[in-house]
Amino acid sequence: MSDIAILKEMIKETATVSLENDLYGRNKVILKEPKPPNYYVTIYGMPNDDDVIIINADEFKSPDTIFKGNSGECKRADFIIIANTVKKKVILCIEMKASKGGSMRDIIAQLKGAECFVAYCRQIGQSFWNHQNFLKDYEWRFISTKNITQKTKTRFDPNQNLVSELKILTKKGSSFQFNDLVYCQK
Repeated sequence: MSDIAILKEMIKETATVSLENDLYGRNKVILKEPKPPNYYVTIYGMPNDDDVIIINADEFKSPDTIFKGNSGECKRADFIIIANTVKKKVILCIEMKASKGGSMRDIIAQLKGAECFVAYCRQIGQSFWNHQNFLKDYEWRFISTKNITQKTKTRFDPNQNLVSELKILTKKGSSFQFNDLVYCQK
């Protein structure tokens, strides 16, 4: 059983986002933030449904009943995309901001929280699905999207990669190509 198939058994459909078809019949996903100001990001060129799962990490209840949250350990990014294709095994942690966004410290905490969520899923897959190599050997991408509501050209900011140990890719705009996110391209 593939990692994606296990994740789809493990995670409720209400915590996932489904693929859609674009005008040309190719896969896309629309990541929506329902809270005001109701913004969204579209990612075109998504892998086939059997090769990807899109998780709405906001559906994972905050662990603030256990943790104090003083160091940001209760935060998590908005979405996690896990893809296992013939060419690439990748995990994209995506934090979306309608405008310039919050502080870099908060964004880093949210992205780290998503990384911890995936680590928890990895352990569940190993322990309860007896799949010892579950979610191993994946490449990580940490993405912060900003200025979603503005009509700006999508850009890769190479200087942003130096901000933290996560090597965050900052993108501006509301639509992206999956491969651009995977390969950190303009």
